[in-house]
Amino acid sequence: MSSYRMDRTGEDIMRELTAILRTVKDPRVTGLISIVRVDVTRDLSYATVHISAMDGLDAAKAAVKGLTSAAGYMRRELGNALKLRHVPQLQFVADDSIAYSARIAQTLEELSKDTKKDGDSL
Repeated sequence: MSSYRMDRTGEDIMRELTAILRTVKDPRVTGLISIVRVDVTRDLSYATVHISAMDGLDAAKAAVKGLTSAAGYMRRELGNALKLRHVPQLQFVADDSIAYSARIAQTLEELSKDTKKDGDSL
Protein backbone atom coordinates (compact mmCIF):
# COMPACT_ATOMS: atom_id res chain seq x y z
CA MET A 1 0.00 0.00 0.00
CA SER A 2 1.34 3.39 -0.88
CA SER A 3 2.37 5.89 1.76
CA TYR A 4 -0.20 8.35 0.49
CA ARG A 5 -3.03 5.89 1.01
CA MET A 6 -1.83 5.00 4.52
CA ASP A 7 -1.66 8.70 5.42
CA ARG A 8 -5.15 9.27 4.06
CA THR A 9 -6.50 6.27 5.96
CA GLY A 10 -4.83 7.56 9.14
CA GLU A 11 -6.48 10.94 8.65
CA ASP A 12 -9.87 9.29 8.08
CA ILE A 13 -9.45 7.25 11.25
CA MET A 14 -8.43 10.37 13.17
CA ARG A 15 -11.47 12.31 11.94
CA GLU A 16 -13.89 9.52 12.87
CA LEU A 17 -12.25 8.83 16.23
CA THR A 18 -12.55 12.52 17.10
CA ALA A 19 -16.31 12.27 16.56
CA ILE A 20 -16.51 8.97 18.47
CA LEU A 21 -14.45 10.44 21.34
CA ARG A 22 -17.33 12.77 22.19
CA THR A 23 -19.66 9.80 22.76
CA VAL A 24 -17.40 7.92 25.20
CA LYS A 25 -18.98 8.00 28.64
CA ASP A 26 -15.98 6.94 30.72
CA PRO A 27 -15.40 9.50 33.53
CA ARG A 28 -11.63 9.39 32.95
CA VAL A 29 -12.18 10.81 29.46
CA THR A 30 -13.15 14.37 30.41
CA GLY A 31 -11.84 17.84 29.79
CA LEU A 32 -10.12 19.11 26.68
CA ILE A 33 -8.82 15.91 25.11
CA SER A 34 -7.62 15.86 21.55
CA ILE A 35 -6.30 13.31 19.10
CA VAL A 36 -2.98 14.65 17.88
CA ARG A 37 -1.88 11.97 15.43
CA VAL A 38 -2.80 8.49 14.23
CA ASP A 39 -0.10 6.14 12.95
CA VAL A 40 -1.33 3.12 11.01
CA THR A 41 0.76 0.02 10.31
CA ARG A 42 1.28 -1.05 6.71
CA ASP A 43 -1.18 -3.91 6.94
CA LEU A 44 -3.80 -1.83 8.82
CA SER A 45 -3.78 -4.23 11.75
CA TYR A 46 -2.85 -1.61 14.36
CA ALA A 47 -3.44 2.10 14.75
CA THR A 48 -1.50 4.05 17.36
CA VAL A 49 -3.57 7.02 18.52
CA HIS A 50 -1.68 9.87 20.22
CA ILE A 51 -3.86 11.60 22.83
CA SER A 52 -3.13 14.99 24.34
CA ALA A 53 -4.93 16.92 27.07
CA MET A 54 -4.90 20.63 27.82
CA ASP A 55 -4.48 19.83 31.52
CA GLY A 56 -1.11 18.17 30.92
CA LEU A 57 0.43 14.75 30.63
CA ASP A 58 -1.21 13.33 33.78
CA ALA A 59 -4.69 14.04 32.42
CA ALA A 60 -3.68 12.50 29.09
CA LYS A 61 -2.46 9.35 30.85
CA ALA A 62 -5.76 9.07 32.74
CA ALA A 63 -7.64 9.55 29.47
CA VAL A 64 -5.54 6.81 27.85
CA LYS A 65 -6.63 4.39 30.58
CA GLY A 66 -10.27 5.26 29.96
CA LEU A 67 -9.90 5.04 26.20
CA THR A 68 -8.12 1.70 26.45
CA SER A 69 -11.10 0.28 28.32
CA ALA A 70 -13.45 1.75 25.68
CA ALA A 71 -11.32 0.54 22.73
CA GLY A 72 -13.80 -2.17 21.75
CA TYR A 73 -16.67 0.28 21.55
CA MET A 74 -14.57 2.77 19.59
CA ARG A 75 -13.37 0.08 17.18
CA ARG A 76 -16.94 -1.06 16.51
CA GLU A 77 -18.10 2.50 15.87
CA LEU A 78 -15.08 3.09 13.65
CA GLY A 79 -15.99 0.00 11.63
CA ASN A 80 -19.54 1.30 11.20
CA ALA A 81 -18.29 4.72 10.06
CA LEU A 82 -15.52 3.66 7.67
CA LYS A 83 -15.63 1.09 4.91
CA LEU A 84 -12.43 -0.80 5.68
CA ARG A 85 -11.77 -4.45 5.01
CA HIS A 86 -10.08 -4.76 8.40
CA VAL A 87 -10.64 -2.31 11.29
CA PRO A 88 -7.33 -1.86 13.11
CA GLN A 89 -6.74 -2.56 16.79
CA LEU A 90 -6.52 0.77 18.62
CA GLN A 91 -3.53 1.51 20.83
CA PHE A 92 -3.59 4.77 22.77
CA VAL A 93 -0.48 6.75 23.76
CA ALA A 94 -0.34 9.85 25.98
CA ASP A 95 1.21 12.93 24.41
CA ASP A 96 1.82 16.36 25.94
CA SER A 97 1.92 18.43 22.76
CA ILE A 98 -1.14 20.59 23.54
CA ALA A 99 0.14 21.57 26.98
CA TYR A 100 3.60 22.16 25.50
CA SER A 101 2.27 24.43 22.78
CA ALA A 102 0.12 26.29 25.33
CA ARG A 103 3.23 26.94 27.45
CA ILE A 104 5.09 28.22 24.38
CA ALA A 105 2.20 30.54 23.49
CA GLN A 106 2.08 31.84 27.06
CA THR A 107 5.83 32.47 27.07
CA LEU A 108 5.65 34.31 23.75
CA GLU A 109 2.79 36.45 25.05
CA GLU A 110 4.77 37.33 28.17
CA LEU A 111 7.78 38.25 26.04
CA SER A 112 5.57 40.41 23.87
CA LYS A 113 4.22 42.23 26.93
CA ASP A 114 7.76 42.73 28.26
CA THR A 115 8.97 44.23 24.99
CA LYS A 116 5.94 46.57 24.87
CA LYS A 117 6.73 47.74 28.41
CA ASP A 118 10.38 48.28 27.53
CA GLY A 119 9.41 50.16 24.37
CA ASP A 120 7.03 52.44 26.30
CA SER A 121 9.68 53.39 28.86
CA LEU A 122 12.19 54.48 26.20
